[in-house]
Amino acid sequence: MRIISLKRIREFIDKHADSKASLLAWHDTMKAGVWKNFAELRTTFGSADIVGRRTVFDIANNKYRLIARVNYESRKVFVLHILTHKNYEKMDWNK
Repeated sequence: MRIISLKRIREFIDKHADSKASLLAWHDTMKAGVWKNFAELRTTFGSADIVGRRTVFDIANNKYRLIARVNYESRKVFVLHILTHKNYEKMDWNK
């Protein structure tokens, strides 16, 4: 899969250094992944959820949430938001 955008991940790591290992592991796993649909993706990311057209991933034991749009046909993953769990609960990101 092609990850768009690594810049957003790096910016989040700069603010939340403790997320680095988990976010880079997520990135490497996504980049190597070959999934045809959400059901297949969920075999790798068991805690991933669908919210509307977005996929929500738990990062660092649910301390952070990564929200992405995954296009299985084009094999692209668009990183839309990376949030603390607290901000995920408060932010109206899903509208």
